[in-house]
Amino acid sequence: MAPTPAGQALLEHARTMLFSAERLCADMASFHRGIKGQVKVVASASAIAEALLDDIAEFMRDEANQGIQVDIEERFSRDLVRLVADGGASIGVCWDNVDFQGLERCPYRRDDLALVVHQDHPLATRKSVSFEQTLKYEHVGLPPATAVHTMLGRAAARAGHAIRYRAIVSNFDAELRVVAAGLGISITPRQIAKRYEKLYGIRVLSLSDTFSDRCFAICFRGRDSLQPAALRLVDFLEARADA
Repeated sequence: MAPTPAGQALLEHARTMLFSAERLCADMASFHRGIKGQVKVVASASAIAEALLDDIAEFMRDEANQGIQVDIEERFSRDLVRLVADGGASIGVCWDNVDFQGLERCPYRRDDLALVVHQDHPLATRKSVSFEQTLKYEHVGLPPATAVHTMLGRAAARAGHAIRYRAIVSNFDAELRVVAAGLGISITPRQIAKRYEKLYGIRVLSLSDTFSDRCFAICFRGRDSLQPAALRLVDFLEARADA
């Protein structure tokens, strides 16, 4: 047996209602002892793999936040925006070049995209390259639904080329393993790639293109709609923007 389209729509709404009810119970349970509650955060793979988990861990170590539970779920940028807009999550964190569909947002941390190549690759001796110079080589990339895949495709089209993908993988670790095997090159956040540079024998090169400098954003339906625990987390993350 399988649900009809109407049944699937009803299921999604029911899940949202149950999540809201559980969050309401958690938030109201013990306010007499300070701010408490459950906050659901949805974030892109880049945000999670870089600083977000460390920042949330620091937030939760604060004695004043001991009663706040934070649930973190990875989603593609466009999906997490929709989830926050529909009330399925309190906060979203993703690259700021997506359509936020009217959500309120504030800046978070910055990063930059870099080119990652095998140590024996023809570009390995360079310190910096343009994205267009990479297009003669086969790439390794993340799924088409990711923001970076879409952005790179548009950048290639503007240069009059198309990206030739040798492999599409699901996460950064797999992406860098394929590069380490000499099967392609990749455009990857520098902060992530540098962790694997010595381990995998890869080279991390700067990209000269302006799009390589990225800013993440924190999105939510509105500060007035955030429960106190979520508002405190937003304020904390926003303060980390220049950290």
